[in-house]
Amino acid sequence: MRANHLIICLIAIMVLAGCSGPARKDAVPEALTTQAIVPGLEGVRYRVGIDTEALRNDALDSFWREKAYLKASGHKGPLPPAVFLAVSGGGDHGAFGAGLLNGWTKAGNRPAFKLVTGVSTGALIAPFAFLGPSYDDKLKRLYTTVSPSDIVKPRSILAALVSDALGDTGPLWNLLEKEVDQSLLNAIAAEHEKGRLLFVATVDLDARHSILWNMTKIAASKDPKALHLFRSIMVASAAIPGAFPPVMIDVEANGHPYQEMHVDGGTMSQVFLYPPEIRVKEETQKHQIVRERRAYVIRNARLDPDWSEVDRRAMSIAGRAISSLIHTQGVGDLYRIYLEAERDDIDFNLAYIPASFNAPRQTDFDTEFMRALFQKGYEMAAEGFPWEKAPPGF
Repeated sequence: MRANHLIICLIAIMVLAGCSGPARKDAVPEALTTQAIVPGLEGVRYRVGIDTEALRNDALDSFWREKAYLKASGHKGPLPPAVFLAVSGGGDHGAFGAGLLNGWTKAGNRPAFKLVTGVSTGALIAPFAFLGPSYDDKLKRLYTTVSPSDIVKPRSILAALVSDALGDTGPLWNLLEKEVDQSLLNAIAAEHEKGRLLFVATVDLDARHSILWNMTKIAASKDPKALHLFRSIMVASAAIPGAFPPVMIDVEANGHPYQEMHVDGGTMSQVFLYPPEIRVKEETQKHQIVRERRAYVIRNARLDPDWSEVDRRAMSIAGRAISSLIHTQGVGDLYRIYLEAERDDIDFNLAYIPASFNAPRQTDFDTEFMRALFQKGYEMAAEGFPWEKAPPGF
């Protein structure tokens, strides 16, 4: 998102702090936050740093399902490589990742991923990336034909002052109702039975917790609320605080109903592979699991400083500073993933938007800009993407 828009969001948040906003159900009391569950869909999410054991157990269970599927399929010999894909946030810059995945299919060497994770725009890409090349056309359509009006409807200044965001994401909900349907959920559920994993991150803003949602487990639950929750998580992960409304998720704790406020997963981490407490090498050695592991990280942003002359005005200075903070946080996330991969003997591969890409961008979700960026990612991958083996500075 552009720096000036971020500043507007911050101003709106400060103004809203003194106004009466939309009603909500009670937040989960602090003492009960770790006990909150989605009724009927228990065990489908993990609070980072808290639910480590549950995440570890579910990851191990996925391996046993994978092993059973391989045996039933007649597989013999060593286990195939476990390939992980992490897709970052980046708003309309997600067109780069969508183009890269399409080009990777064209190159003919795109693997099937054991694990796919997504944050923000990466959460919108992740389900389609998870399901493979047969969903490439959907990805292309999402990132080359949409316009701002397909994502968010701006609210009037007066409405924004008494609401929870500057925009209304009704258009995004409508888009996902078309693209994320029951057949897609059924396809993801089938992959769950093969031992594959799809995770999306949101932030529980009340508790200030990063939440990882096991989207494969949600799809496989067959619960009648699963499809709505699946879409809700995708919207929540992309809900830029102040700009887009938060997504309110009904939960229960200690037998009482409450409501959690979920926003953009990039609020705490712009890209993730798995929490650092999960020590993959140790776990696999403990269970005598021997296989090659590779991680591919797609950062839907540039990594260079991206020079820009700053006007000597408070708004411009603050905007540039905030965008610099976001940029640096994203680079730090790459460092963390790289160090996890080094520790766990995972082959690390990184893609990002090259500094040479400078197509004009008139506004957020500028269709022509997204088409150009999609094409750049596509061409780079179709020709054999030059994956980097370490983040800058290593």
